[in-house]
Amino acid sequence: MSKANIICVDDQREVLSAIKKDLESFSGGFNIVDCESAGEADEVIEDILNDGESIALIICDHIMPGQNGIDFLAKVNSNEKLKDVKKLLLTGLATQQDTIKAINEAQIDYYLEKPWDSTEFVEAVKKLV
Repeated sequence: MSKANIICVDDQREVLSAIKKDLESFSGGFNIVDCESAGEADEVIEDILNDGESIALIICDHIMPGQNGIDFLAKVNSNEKLKDVKKLLLTGLATQQDTIKAINEAQIDYYLEKPWDSTEFVEAVKKLV
């Protein structure tokens, strides 16, 4: 049986590297996939689903060019095939309205501000997966 996937979405390569470093302890049980945009993540999700694999968690930045993280996670939330996927939002710039939208429309499971504490991040991921 194939491993479930954790998808990390952030437009900054150095942030993706930091996320992947913090997720190293999960690599034995999960495929860690990084994407630099919501569009790339859409393609990866489609490929994963077409291959019959599962997605355990999506970790997504909020502010990105093109589609922002909240809108992307809201779209994920509305996809019946992804209803069991956990969603973690990372942001340094969310307003109160953004946070409300993330909770109400994207139904995020966890919210962390940038820069995050690695220990808190790993504990959050453990709880979610």
